Amino acid sequence: MIEVLLALLAAAQEPPLDCSDPQTQHDMNQCAARDFEEADRALNDVWPQVVAYVRAQDEGEDDGRPSGESRLREAQRAWLAFRDAHCSVDSYAMRGGSAEPLLYNGCRARITEARTAQLRALILDQ
Repeated sequence: MIEVLLALLAAAQEPPLDCSDPQTQHDMNQCAARDFEEADRALNDVWPQVVAYVRAQDEGEDDGRPSGESRLREAQRAWLAFRDAHCSVDSYAMRGGSAEPLLYNGCRARITEARTAQLRALILDQ
């Protein structure tokens, strides 16, 4: 209990993180994690729209083939596995080092932003 209170007190005393000019490796890592979280949030915001779009395309179709929604979900699961595996390789040169989280989360942010653009294109380009 005391450790939790000390951790909360220490966190409350730290200055806010300035990702416009991070000065330490810790701050760079934290900013990369924040960038990934923002990219992931954007992806999760567009996901229901894409599912709804694909469901609407599926409506009335019964040709015995897998639905667009099932294919979309299959593609997304494969993409998630690819993203995380690729970014593990991308950050491998720094494995175990203090910069590994920076490279890993930076990679995940970039690839997630690209995937979000791909999903938006499914809706907008049709």
